[in-house]
Amino acid sequence: MILLSRRSLLAIAAVVDVAIHARPSPVAAKLLAARHNLPPRHLETVLQQLVRAGILKGVRGPRGGYELARERRRITAGEIVRAAMATSTEESLPPVPESALVDLVVGPVVRDAGEAFLRILDESTVEDLCRRAEEAAVFGLVPSSVNFTI
Repeated sequence: MILLSRRSLLAIAAVVDVAIHARPSPVAAKLLAARHNLPPRHLETVLQQLVRAGILKGVRGPRGGYELARERRRITAGEIVRAAMATSTEESLPPVPESALVDLVVGPVVRDAGEAFLRILDESTVEDLCRRAEEAAVFGLVPSSVNFTI
């Protein structure tokens, strides 16, 4: 059972990718989309939401793209998921049942499980995920560099 929406999973992957590749220049959405086999228009809405949440910073211009807005050790997976969930649409989903069983029993258990899940994600920083990606060589050999500038 997958606990994360595709949008949340994509958001975490995008932030980690940007954290690894944004130096010395920002990561273009087109390159990011290509690395994850996605159409750029699908990825762009997620990236813009991450910019609005203060996780990524958009850089305009011909050499523009995205870079982290803060140090990667100060961004958690939980924060990224919350930002991604803030814009998810539930229009295509069936309505939530309204009953005493849902209100008093099922709802509180699911809410507690969701909070526990996000607490665990809050313990994983982008720095942790980048380290794991580099150890697994998911992008091959990527030169290490400064991950945040002032």
